[in-house]
Amino acid sequence: MPKTIKELSEEMKDHLLKAQAIAKAAEEADRDFTEEETTQLREHMAKATAAKAEIEKLKGNEELRKTLAELGDDIALNAKTDNEGRRQTASGFLLPDKAKSLGEQFTESPEYKALLAQAPNGQFGAKQRVQSEMFGVKSLVTGGDDTSGGALVQPDYRGLAVGLDVFQRPLRLRDVVTPGQTTSDTVEYVRVTSVTNNATPVPEATSSAAPTAPGGAGPLVNNAGGGYKPESGLALAKITTAVKTIAHWMPATKRSLSDAAQIRTLIDAFLLYGLEEELEDQMVQGDGTGENFEGLSNVSGIQAQAWDSNLLKTTRKAKTLVRTVGRSIPNAYLLNPADTEALDLLQDNEARFYFGGPAGAGTAQVLWGIPVIETEAVPAGTGYCGDFRKAVLWDREQATIQITDSHLDFFVRNLVAILAEMRAAFGVLQPSAFVEIDLTAA
Repeated sequence: MPKTIKELSEEMKDHLLKAQAIAKAAEEADRDFTEEETTQLREHMAKATAAKAEIEKLKGNEELRKTLAELGDDIALNAKTDNEGRRQTASGFLLPDKAKSLGEQFTESPEYKALLAQAPNGQFGAKQRVQSEMFGVKSLVTGGDDTSGGALVQPDYRGLAVGLDVFQRPLRLRDVVTPGQTTSDTVEYVRVTSVTNNATPVPEATSSAAPTAPGGAGPLVNNAGGGYKPESGLALAKITTAVKTIAHWMPATKRSLSDAAQIRTLIDAFLLYGLEEELEDQMVQGDGTGENFEGLSNVSGIQAQAWDSNLLKTTRKAKTLVRTVGRSIPNAYLLNPADTEALDLLQDNEARFYFGGPAGAGTAQVLWGIPVIETEAVPAGTGYCGDFRKAVLWDREQATIQITDSHLDFFVRNLVAILAEMRAAFGVLQPSAFVEIDLTAA
C-alpha cells in the first residue's frame, strides 16, 4: 500500500534528524566525519531525498509551493515577469517592486521570510563548522564567529554598506558604450573595416560615344565625352560573437542570513559588483578565446598613436586620429589611474601644475574637452581614445541571484550557496573610431 504524505513526511524528518545528529556529534568533538559516519550520512540523505520526491508527486501544485516555501528550498531570485507585469521566481513566488535593489528584493521576499521563520527569535542555530578537508569549501561566512559574519551582528550595526566600498573601484565604462539587448546565445553584427570616399564634382557629359568607361591613370580622368562618376565604397565584415556567462558564488550559514542588512549588502555591494568589475575588464582586455569577450585591446583595426614628446601632445594627437581617420567624435578617454596621476603632476617651466595642482580638479574629469574614465582594466602606460558609442554591450540576462542549500551537505549543516551571474556579449562596430595610445616615453 502506498505511503501517505504524513507517513512520508515523518520518514523524511526521521532521516534528517539522524543525519543532523551525526553532523552535530562530529562538530561537538571538533573532528571530521569518520568513514562510517560519512556512509551513514549519505544513506540518510539519500532516503530523505527519496521521501521528499514521493511527497512532491502526491502533493498538488499549490500545496507543493507552500511546502517548498516552508522548507526554504526555493528562495532563488532568478526572476521573470508574468503576464500582469509582476516579477516572480520560477516557482511562481511574487517578488517586491523591481525598483528595489536585488539585495532588497531578496531580503523582502516571501521565500526569505519563510526561511527566517524556521528559526526561533529570527536566529538560526549555533555556529556551523566547515569540513574544508572533505568538501574543499573556503572563505565561509558564518554568523557566530567574530572573525567572520558574527562580527557584523552588533547592536544597531548597519552591515557593510560603507565598508565594502573601500575594496571597490569606480566602474564607468558601461556609461559610455551603447547598451543593447539580445534574446539569443549568439549575436551577429556588421563591422565597418574601411571607408573609401571618392566623391568629387563631375562635369556634364558632352558625348555619348564609346568607350563607356573612364580612361587614363585615375578614376577622375574623363574621356569620350566625360560625365564619368567616381566610385566609393565601404568594406564591411559580418562578425559573430557568443553570449558569455560571468558568475561567482559564496557560501554562508543560514544564521548569517538572519541579518537582512548584512546579506543585502553582500548581494548588492559584493556579488553584483564583482560581476560588473569582471565585465569591464573583459570589455577592455578580453582576448576572445574560450569564454572571454573580444575586448577593445584585441580588436583588429584599432588605430595606434605612438608616444610623441609628452603626455599632452600624445593624448591630443589620438583625439585627432579619431576625428580624421575614424571620422568619429570621441566621447571618452580610458586611462589607468597611474597615467592620470602623471598628467596631474605635469608642470610648466616655472613649476606650475597644468591642471591646477592640489587645489584643482585634475584630469580625472576632462582632458582636451573629453571626459576621462579612470579604470584599472587598462594597463598603466596604455590609454584609449574613441567614440565608445560604436561599441555595443548586449545584455542577454541581467544580473540574477540564486540561493540553494542543495550543494554538497549544506542542507544538514544549515549552509547555503549564494550564486550571482549575468550573460552578455560585446562588440566593436567600427574599430577605426578607437585609438590605442602609447603613454610610455621612448
